[in-house]
Amino acid sequence: MKKALLLFAAFSFTMLSFAQQRKELKRNDDTNLIEATYYHDNGEVSQKGTFDLAGKLHGEWISFNEAGEKTSKGSYAKGVRTGKWYFWTDGNLKEVEFSDNKIASVINKERKSSIVTKD
Repeated sequence: MKKALLLFAAFSFTMLSFAQQRKELKRNDDTNLIEATYYHDNGEVSQKGTFDLAGKLHGEWISFNEAGEKTSKGSYAKGVRTGKWYFWTDGNLKEVEFSDNKIASVINKERKSSIVTKD
């Protein structure tokens, strides 16, 4: 019990940067990860993702703006950004590849229109 309280206290301390946001934290016994959801002041989801029991970001994280639109998606492995991350801004998509927690490449992709016109 003391170990669980100590882990929770350490985890809570790492979350100080999110202190002003409403949040929900839940331990998933199957994955042994802490599932976190943060909310904007208007009630929309701000971020969703998971932490390991040491309080490090681990697994997929998704961020949303105050209108509920996805702004980023990517994965962490024990606190390190890994693989492809996606960032949506002003209708454009950036695909960023991370290697050793550093940007390895960036690909800009314009959002294609889904409107079909007939001549």
